[in-house]
Amino acid sequence: MDSTDKHKADIINSRLQHKPSSASYLRHGRTTAIDDHSDLQVLKRVKRYLLPKNFVLSQDLLNEIVSGYDIGDPLADALATEGIRFAKPLQKLIIDEKVDNDLIQNPSFVTLTEQLSSQPDWFDPKLAQIGAVAYRRYPLMLIWLLRNVALMAGYSIPALSLPLIQTGALMHDALPRLMRTYAYILAVSEHPQASVRNGQKSTAGVLAIGSEGWRQSIKVRQIHTLVRQNLLKGKGNAAKGVISDIEQHRNPDGSWNTDYWGIPINQTDMIATHLQFSLLIMRGLRLLGARISTEEAEGILHLWNLASYWMGVDLDRLPKNESACWEWLYTYLSIQQLDFKMGQPLAKALHDLPRQIMGEDNRRGRFVEMVNASVTRTLVGDDIGDGLDLPKSKIRFGVLSSVPILFALDTARQHNQTVAEKLEAFRSKRQDNMNWWLKKNDDYYK
Repeated sequence: MDSTDKHKADIINSRLQHKPSSASYLRHGRTTAIDDHSDLQVLKRVKRYLLPKNFVLSQDLLNEIVSGYDIGDPLADALATEGIRFAKPLQKLIIDEKVDNDLIQNPSFVTLTEQLSSQPDWFDPKLAQIGAVAYRRYPLMLIWLLRNVALMAGYSIPALSLPLIQTGALMHDALPRLMRTYAYILAVSEHPQASVRNGQKSTAGVLAIGSEGWRQSIKVRQIHTLVRQNLLKGKGNAAKGVISDIEQHRNPDGSWNTDYWGIPINQTDMIATHLQFSLLIMRGLRLLGARISTEEAEGILHLWNLASYWMGVDLDRLPKNESACWEWLYTYLSIQQLDFKMGQPLAKALHDLPRQIMGEDNRRGRFVEMVNASVTRTLVGDDIGDGLDLPKSKIRFGVLSSVPILFALDTARQHNQTVAEKLEAFRSKRQDNMNWWLKKNDDYYK
């Protein structure tokens, strides 16, 4: 064996030593071998630009991710099993101190009340405020990235898409669903500078007890719990005629197949969603030219840690910093079975929204659709864009024209108070204009 062959053998042996044992994590049908789609553009980019050069997949992290498939939200699930809808009585108990004598005897309800009645000791309101201000600074970019990166990227993963398809979420009535999701990320990132009611600024801190972000987190947690219970019973039938039962891997009796998918809306998939709304949007902002500091990035993740904790995510499972978030996301994506066909109905419903709003023959609507598809293809990858059947456009890289503009504005904002104040006024007005649907249909935003 010459030196070249010996070098190749050493590389192979090294990879085999670091390759996780397949028997330890291939316990669900949704899980694939770690190198089945290592050529996916998004994985290549994360590995090249965002992970340490010596990064290898961790056996412990793989096991943690896979074990999370079989865990829902034990406290909320226990209440749902008893037929208890906890959101309103819990809020009344904490805010108005109106006691339901039956519920305060329920140990699950009492524990849930304790969890949600105060901000936990680990939460740093000042750090969260810094993150909220940065997150809210770019309203157009925010909704661009929510719909074209966070949501579209998730549609390539059937384990995330199937609950949405079976319940009809983001497939039927796509606009209300999108705007409710948008309202939630606005509520989580609401801060005094952005929250004006009746001409007066709010003095409440970020994610204060009783705030809209707190209320919506509780409401979303209840919705997730009810959906989880209904899907386990086989009550999600909106996918009929869209996705075959074979592709849904239903049990013979039509119920949810936990051996294949794990529990619907489980701990691992909730963390993936948490990173869609925090890490991916933050990365998209930076790629589009936003100057987000290390402290602001830490604040954004800290903000969403509390929101996710209130929504039922086990805090110990959340990655602790930005680097750990990328390692977690890379590991998660590496073992997900991809099925673009399952995500196509969701992608089409989201893609077609502009012309539904503006009219089928509206040129502006078609232009907006092409810009949206271009954002997905540029920031997520052509392979996912092709898989979701998104159109290609000659203006595709035109979205990158925002980079020098946004970078220049952000630089000026950091060094000139007058510019900062004018940009904040513009941001506030732009944000208000973009809330048109919410101001029409949501009591909080009217």
